[in-house]
Amino acid sequence: MKRQPAVAGQFYPYSPSKLTEQVRGYINDNAVKEKVFGVVSPHAGLMYSGAVAGAVFSKIEFPHTFILIGPNHTGLGSPVSIMLSGAWQMPTGELEINKDLARKITEKSDIIEEDILAHSMEHSLEVQLPFILYVAPDVRIVPIVMMAESLEICRSVGNAIADAIRESGDTVTIVASSDMSHYVTDSMARKMDKKAIDRIVALDPEGLYNTVRQERISMCGFIPVTTMLFAAKKLGAKEAALAKYMTSGETSGDYDQVVGYAGMVVK
Repeated sequence: MKRQPAVAGQFYPYSPSKLTEQVRGYINDNAVKEKVFGVVSPHAGLMYSGAVAGAVFSKIEFPHTFILIGPNHTGLGSPVSIMLSGAWQMPTGELEINKDLARKITEKSDIIEEDILAHSMEHSLEVQLPFILYVAPDVRIVPIVMMAESLEICRSVGNAIADAIRESGDTVTIVASSDMSHYVTDSMARKMDKKAIDRIVALDPEGLYNTVRQERISMCGFIPVTTMLFAAKKLGAKEAALAKYMTSGETSGDYDQVVGYAGMVVK
């Protein structure tokens, strides 16, 4: 099965040449590349968050496979949904699913379910793909989306992912897709987002989960990021760093109602 683009022409150009040109503007070919266990990358329209995503994908050595974990915005499908086979079609190419790794992950968890419906209209993973296709169109992907879940589910899914990666023998990077604060002032977004960013830098998944809940930070992908941190720590991650932060106000000029975007690397 080929999953067709859901937000082409909305979040990014439908035209392959225009999309390639836009992504090229966000990629720094001269950036020093690092081996990483995971990254945090935003998923807004590329005109708003593309510079942050580009900073992330510019800084990393590309693996054999990206495991993409995003929030389920649509409410469709299972609570934790994976696609086990097929390919994701994009204007600039297509990316095949790593069937072996996807199956390993599913076998190690009684929470993760195969579910195509959850992925059909979800944009959080799709907007990562133009950057991956631009840099390395031959890599494979494993798509996972999660609804709001408990800390223990994040830990369980993260552990299953880490165990499957270890067994696979492939080089794998986990992409946690998330925007930060939503529809607050620019100053409030920066203040609240720093609290979440500090917990990611500290490699503290429990702290991130609890901080977002207690401080009511409107970070839509904190479940995927928490899950990625559990997996990365189990795989041996020692540090994390902020690659780039900005808000939508820097593009729109509206600083009264912004969305924050953080790009981070975990290594």
